[in-house]
Amino acid sequence: MSTPLSRKQFLSLAGASVGAAALAACAGPSTDGSGTAAKELAASDWSTVKPASSISFMSSHPGKSRETELKLIEAFHAANPDITVNLITGGSNYEEVAQKFQTAQAGSEVPDVVVASDVWWFRYAVSGAILSIDELLKAVKVSTSDYAAGLISDYKHDNKQWAVPYARSTPLFYFNKDHFKAAGVPEQAPATWSEFAEWAPRIKSANASAPGYQNAYQYPAIAGYAGWTLQNVLWGQGGGWSKEWDITANSEASVAAMQWVQDSIVKNAWAGVSSKNAITDLQAGAVSATISSSADLTATLKAAKEANMRIGVGFLPGGSVSASPVCPTGGSGLVIASKTTPERQLAAAKFITFVTNAQSTATLSAATGYMPVAKDADISAIVAQTPEFATVVDQLKVTRTQDFARTFLPGGDQELAKAATKIMNEKADVKATLTDLKGALEGIYTKDVKPKLKA
Repeated sequence: MSTPLSRKQFLSLAGASVGAAALAACAGPSTDGSGTAAKELAASDWSTVKPASSISFMSSHPGKSRETELKLIEAFHAANPDITVNLITGGSNYEEVAQKFQTAQAGSEVPDVVVASDVWWFRYAVSGAILSIDELLKAVKVSTSDYAAGLISDYKHDNKQWAVPYARSTPLFYFNKDHFKAAGVPEQAPATWSEFAEWAPRIKSANASAPGYQNAYQYPAIAGYAGWTLQNVLWGQGGGWSKEWDITANSEASVAAMQWVQDSIVKNAWAGVSSKNAITDLQAGAVSATISSSADLTATLKAAKEANMRIGVGFLPGGSVSASPVCPTGGSGLVIASKTTPERQLAAAKFITFVTNAQSTATLSAATGYMPVAKDADISAIVAQTPEFATVVDQLKVTRTQDFARTFLPGGDQELAKAATKIMNEKADVKATLTDLKGALEGIYTKDVKPKLKA
């Protein structure tokens, strides 16, 4: 399809070459900055700027974190009494925030700080809707080295830093220990999906008589999750949505992996697909296991305790080809709008570095299950109170960069969801569906990305 291009190479080229119109051409909100980006200042220039007295922070409150965000804002006010931060609910998920941020670009007022997901931040950067923050970080005396290297580096392109990591997560394997015990299988996450496929019929049979029981395993709701979590199954089988810019969605390995997914639902009938929230299905006792974000950890364990239910967590299972690394990272970072004033941008820089410092990130992690993003964050108290949190931190060491098809093709994630819906809910032919997916993704690449890349 194309000459392979590394992620680093692409990110160093894309900022200068991929226009906003191209990246907004497919499904998903445009992030056209309309040429209104503020002039970036050198570090010495920022020393002459006085931080604004009031800024806004638009968030979807990831991981049900609104109350925690308010506490972090209160702590920021105590440390910075001359700056007021107004929390704005931008929607219930990252996509709604992206749409609201886009809508704001047409007016004179934009939120100063925005929660940007792993799928959307890149479009903000190349369209000019957000500011590169290297000089701002210097101005507030914060270094990128203060953050976990594997997380802060996700927001680099064109040799510039565009965000700091905030609510970052990995998927975890959640399971009902009581259901596993009833089936006589080990009370632990399976090492591989093949191992779980051996356990699943026994788990379903042993718990089938329980009121409302559905499946041994529940795939997460397709919207927003399929493209992310199914990478785990694909990678374990040696497949993937893409390999750099080469779309591999219909490779032999990818077809085999997705056929296995469909068979688990249709032919073998031990799995289902959540219509809304798989972790809620698990909490209700309707299913025995699922994959969900680490951000759900604290709330899930709390709900389980209240219901006298034993919930365990583990690494994502491996596959027949690869046992590790088969886990993607995800979540969001904090970006600063370019269509605003230097005074507000400097205040915003003070805020984003405060709510992601060692103490603040530990507070967010304890309340949700998101990974600590500051390198020096002390999580000993969290692990002492919630031993399962150690799994989140340990799994971060064996994560893998997401496929370009999901994170860098505009509208790519939506195309993955459409294909997953056909395969998992509509029983469509797997190979034909993935071949159509390959064509759709290549069309996006050919039209909207390839012409903008330098040789």
